[in-house]
Amino acid sequence: MDYETLAIVEEDILMEEPRGEARKEGGKRGRRPGRKVAPERVDMKAKLERSRQSARECRARKKLRYQYLEELVTDREKAVFALRKEFEKYQLWAKELDEGRVPDDIQILLEEMGVLKKE
Repeated sequence: MDYETLAIVEEDILMEEPRGEARKEGGKRGRRPGRKVAPERVDMKAKLERSRQSARECRARKKLRYQYLEELVTDREKAVFALRKEFEKYQLWAKELDEGRVPDDIQILLEEMGVLKKE
């Protein structure tokens, strides 16, 4: 495109829309439909009270969440201790079996399971 073509295209655009009437389609500025020109004043005391109430509820939810997490940690710690104790018991049994002895606890367990018959 040369300069003359650009000038013609520019003149055509200017001729279509007179100067002060150029419209923006979908722009973000200006009034939005449905909004009131002068917004009603919100009662500040009610607004502050709603904010305080919301903060109280937030703190209560936070406290409950922390209590739940603490209980969860406590339960998991108890499970870890129980498993550790069981593991140590099995280690002792394995050590005794390696030495050629059969632990009394294993015999009782096997009898309860029905593997061995009681003497």
